[in-house]
Amino acid sequence: MYSTLNFSTFDDSNLSALTSVDPHRLQEQTHRSVKISIIIVLGVMITLGNIAVLLVITSSVAGWSKNSRYFLLSLTAADSAFGLLVMPLNLWVSLLKDYTEGPDALCHVVAFCNATVYSTCMYTLATISLERYIAVFYPLQYSSLMTRKRTLLLIAFAWCFPPFLLLPISFPVGIIEVHFSTASLVCNPSYSTNVGYTLSLACLIFFPCSIIMTHANLRVWCAAKRQRLKLSKYTCARRSRHNVASRVLVPVMAAYYACWTPCMAAMIYNAVSGNSVPEWLEFVVVWLPTSNGFLNCIFYFWINRSFRRKFHLVLQRMLLTLCPKLADTLGCCNPSKTDFVSGITDNNNSVHERSSSVSSTCTLLSLA
Repeated sequence: MYSTLNFSTFDDSNLSALTSVDPHRLQEQTHRSVKISIIIVLGVMITLGNIAVLLVITSSVAGWSKNSRYFLLSLTAADSAFGLLVMPLNLWVSLLKDYTEGPDALCHVVAFCNATVYSTCMYTLATISLERYIAVFYPLQYSSLMTRKRTLLLIAFAWCFPPFLLLPISFPVGIIEVHFSTASLVCNPSYSTNVGYTLSLACLIFFPCSIIMTHANLRVWCAAKRQRLKLSKYTCARRSRHNVASRVLVPVMAAYYACWTPCMAAMIYNAVSGNSVPEWLEFVVVWLPTSNGFLNCIFYFWINRSFRRKFHLVLQRMLLTLCPKLADTLGCCNPSKTDFVSGITDNNNSVHERSSSVSSTCTLLSLA
């Protein structure tokens, strides 16, 4: 009788211990693992994509001027910062941070880095759109309007102005509070603690960049459409051509607004109402802008024929240098012969392409 009673008591204590586990805590841990996996995969994609881009644009590419390469190098650096700085920093904080603690100096520094990279990327996209606009509508004045000095000044502005605006975020006793969000796994500013500063950031960063990009790309798209309609009147074969403007500019703008608008809307909503959006919605809108770093690799680089040709040449050189036997098996050509043939092709294409045009839009108004 005693043993039976003791066994029953043991079962009751175990049952009590099992039921004492917080199911909410278990669900939170599961969500956290899924979120970390998504962040790591996204970071790897962004890093590998931009490494491939960097390998190509460090050398000359047909149809790209030096100014264009400077702007695209700046964009690649800003996009790479998503995978090399923003994601590792926030993952590191999420592992070290005690969720019960309040705002601290580390979170302020991480939030400053996040906001700086995000803002620099937006400014860089705006400067690329501006350079494209000048190349298309002022081709004769391009060399005088977009000098090397002005190009470097625009790039310096895109990298130096955001840290100046966002510097108050880095101070623990600053004008805005910062906390670690378990929903998005990032150090987020509490925008409701300073509504004026939050709205001023939106007015100085997001809205000006969006206006410049929308106006410039819309004007270029309209010009390309008029040019295509004129060509279709003279040659029936031109009607079967792809609409290059829509294939490039429409995805560029759609990706920009799809990635950045939800984040800005959530920021303004939090500032005005003081409330946060639901957990998974917050995670998506906070990390969605980083995916723009991978989409830029596709829209600004991979869609361009000259870039793809140059990338194939770079891969051939790497294979011939690192693994000659594998290169022979795959049938890779001698680099010198490939460069010679590619040079002839690029020279023929450059007759139709504007040498000062930007990356994937260098053929928008051409016949090639």
